Amino acid sequence: MKILVVEDDTTTAEFITRGLTEEGHSVDRLASGREALSQAMSVPYDMLVVDRMLPDLDGLSLVKALRTAKVSTPAIFLTAMGGIDDRIQGLSEGGDDYLVKPFAFGELSARIAALGRRLPMADAAETVLRAGDLEMDLVRRKVTRGGEAIDLLPREFALLEHLLRRKGRVQTRTMLLEAVWDIHFDPQTNVVETHVSRLRAKVDRPFERDLIVTVRGAGYKITE
Repeated sequence: MKILVVEDDTTTAEFITRGLTEEGHSVDRLASGREALSQAMSVPYDMLVVDRMLPDLDGLSLVKALRTAKVSTPAIFLTAMGGIDDRIQGLSEGGDDYLVKPFAFGELSARIAALGRRLPMADAAETVLRAGDLEMDLVRRKVTRGGEAIDLLPREFALLEHLLRRKGRVQTRTMLLEAVWDIHFDPQTNVVETHVSRLRAKVDRPFERDLIVTVRGAGYKITE
């Protein structure tokens, strides 16, 4: 699985990351709740392992914000707060499991595996993405809207695929640069704006309703 570990204690984070990597998982590690929120909104993780007490945005607020944004990635809270009320609060705020520190790695691994068995297999094997009357066939590399074929260049196809996979969720310029162009710094160009404009000309302009929406001051998203 692709797992995001959000833990500000370096020793604990290294312990978890090493163990999960040795089990064959792909692991990203962050110490900041705010960075994790942005990352989890843009990257399709299979699992989140979140420390409840983080220095900037606490784990409860992080998971609650993700649930509000319709991100349903399973989340396991790690915390020293082991009271019944604490556990109830963690699960009520959107957590799927709760593990009290100190813990054995074997128990964390077993809980991740148990949650992983509940993941819908269809998501991993999804080959057709849809929004309204727009349809993208990933196998045939074909895009249609209202039954009409739309011819996209490779980068336009990748941009549309990224937006469709995160339907309803705002994607910032930085997120798009990293995901579609693999650029991890601001090149001070209008490459994103140019490609979004070209994509709109093909996907929206010939039709009655726009699917690609600009969220002023934030970014872009695909609507239903």
